[in-house]
Amino acid sequence: MILVNGSDKDHIELSDRGFQYGDGLFETIAVRNGKPVCFDRHLVRLKDGCDRLYIPFPGAELLTLEARQLVQQTTDSVLKIILTRGSGGRGYRQPNTIKTTRVLSLHPFPEYPSNYKETGIVTRFCNTRLGINPDLAGIKHLNRLEQVIARAEWSDPAIQEGIMLDNNGYVIEGTMTNLFYVKNNTVYTSPIDLSGIAGIIRGIIMQMSSSYGYPVIEHNFTKEQLLSADELFLTNSIIGIWPVKQLDNMFFEKGLGAQTMQAMLTQFYNETIKDVF
Repeated sequence: MILVNGSDKDHIELSDRGFQYGDGLFETIAVRNGKPVCFDRHLVRLKDGCDRLYIPFPGAELLTLEARQLVQQTTDSVLKIILTRGSGGRGYRQPNTIKTTRVLSLHPFPEYPSNYKETGIVTRFCNTRLGINPDLAGIKHLNRLEQVIARAEWSDPAIQEGIMLDNNGYVIEGTMTNLFYVKNNTVYTSPIDLSGIAGIIRGIIMQMSSSYGYPVIEHNFTKEQLLSADELFLTNSIIGIWPVKQLDNMFFEKGLGAQTMQAMLTQFYNETIKDVF
């Protein structure tokens, strides 16, 4: 089912700036047992993105109402929210009066093999680089061409994810995930101040990991530093946490860091999902 501005339909105006220019934002939210996971955090990030792009935010109350209308019909699924600047004619100049377009849609939850979480996945480095833009770093805007091009670099089903560097040569994230590595019992991740997405699960890990004995340090690191890590793991709102067992020709074991973070995330879900809706 799809709701466009609260109505049950499956199309937007051709003049919509989301279609014309990618002028908008989106959130992809896991729905478990009919409840959207970390829904409040997704709304906070969505509002932050709207504020930074000067798109009027429709309000948490309205989005919650429409999300509830969709998820009450399902158990496990994926809820996607798209907000655009609405229609505005030809040209980059935005209209004097902005009427935000909101699209909420429900999708089947992807079924991944259990070993992805248990033993890890195979990854590769991508040739496509992430551009540097502090004004857009962190938010989930609709312009995802870098990730689309990077994902087109491989078709081998044995490879589950690609790791992307920025134009300065630093490792940032996966095409659809945030990246962490463990070295000498310390967890590291790249800062998301010049490029990349500030993922919801990334934020939870950074907030809670210290109490589990694994404080996270943000720093810039290279491919060589990453390949010398003790363990790697990837995160996003749909997969949760996947350890990495292979990156190009280097092999890794699932370590205590990834195990601890998975247990922490499970506990966080169990304690918070009952408060949603």
